[in-house]
Amino acid sequence: MILSVLTKNLSSNNILTGNGFLSVVSNVLNVRFASKKAGSSTRNRKGHCRPKHRGIHYQDGSFVQPGTMLVTQNKLRCHPGLNVGFGRNGTLFALRPGKVIVTCEKVDLNLNHSWVSRAYGGRDTERIYKKYFHVIPEKQHSRFKLVE
Repeated sequence: MILSVLTKNLSSNNILTGNGFLSVVSNVLNVRFASKKAGSSTRNRKGHCRPKHRGIHYQDGSFVQPGTMLVTQNKLRCHPGLNVGFGRNGTLFALRPGKVIVTCEKVDLNLNHSWVSRAYGGRDTERIYKKYFHVIPEKQHSRFKLVE
């Protein structure tokens, strides 16, 4: 429609003769628009990933509930102790409510476990001391009723 209106206007002005028509039509048809919006900063730049917050989350003497993550780790740096579970990604978590106690103990290794065999595969395991996380349960109250 635009092209037909343009040709009518150009034919009345005698511009359609020779190469004049082709240059006018090519200028009209080859209009380019912006392919990108105006530049602004983005958050997903290369090499700037979000932090993983690994490490010790609850120190010695803290009170925790069951399921609380005590330590997140990539390599086997801290070991689970009493009432502490070991997740598939290396997370140590509390199994019972209680007080956290951190000790340094000699390692008793189970080399059949994948994490242990990866960390201590070819090492002499006689004198290895590591951090152990324990959760000591709080005392139960003594307000029980005897029901007969």
